[in-house]
Amino acid sequence: MEYHRPTSWNDALALKAEDPTALPINGGTDVMVGINFDQIRPAALLDLSHVSEIHGWDIDRGAVRIGAGVTFTNLIDGLGGTLPGLAMASRTVGSPQIRNRGTIGGNLGSASPAGDAHPPLLASRATVELESLRGTRSIPVREFFAGVKRTTLEADELIRAVVVPGARGPQQFSKVGTRNAMVIAVASLSLAFDVENRTVGTGIGSAAPTPVTAAEAEQFLESELAAGDYWDQRSELSPLMVARFSELVSAAAAPITDVRGTAGYRRHALGVMARRALEWAWASYREGGADAR
Repeated sequence: MEYHRPTSWNDALALKAEDPTALPINGGTDVMVGINFDQIRPAALLDLSHVSEIHGWDIDRGAVRIGAGVTFTNLIDGLGGTLPGLAMASRTVGSPQIRNRGTIGGNLGSASPAGDAHPPLLASRATVELESLRGTRSIPVREFFAGVKRTTLEADELIRAVVVPGARGPQQFSKVGTRNAMVIAVASLSLAFDVENRTVGTGIGSAAPTPVTAAEAEQFLESELAAGDYWDQRSELSPLMVARFSELVSAAAAPITDVRGTAGYRRHALGVMARRALEWAWASYREGGADAR
């Protein structure tokens, strides 16, 4: 196995162009597990941990551009107020040691249906910045996942950053696992209100071949909130509205039965999480809070 350790982003792009089969690695919390268990055996590793250009973030016009090498610990400590949904999800990632090493880019690149960062990124309508020697392109995260652990990355591309709109309203993240901590999600859900644009975003994890959104649930809730003047009145939500939103979120999933849970349980759990997330987020909005942590 060859090992490359570039110290600049340009060198990383050049090495990836020279050997498109080289597997990017940063924290190693996913790749090294696969190697140690002989699940993957790449011909070459491209270690990005010493590439300083991808280990920070900046905020421009209300959006946060997060370098692919930013760890979950850094997200929690530095962006909890700006991106509460993503911070909530980051707090559930593995153990402190895993959060200290695992990165946002690695989570996206692995494209696991159970990736904890995926639901809040979907709910916030984030954009993934991809780059190669041929140039840079941005793709909505809702179009990034192509199948089980597959993405729309070209062979010579690397994930440089993810651009996430700053929270414009309450956000929530919920996760169900086989124990209380350090667990892969049996099902997860994120919800984000955009009060300025009066839109609703959702993200579902570990309940379909890829992370998905609940488009019908989003459209239903946006329509109901507008028709009933809920945004301005901040009225209590109708129980029927909450129940219907819950049903539509469950229906958006395409779960399987595996060692962590049955398909039926995943659908049920999503419905419960959707109801709770909506009630918690809306209660925060009615009280005038920016988020619902």
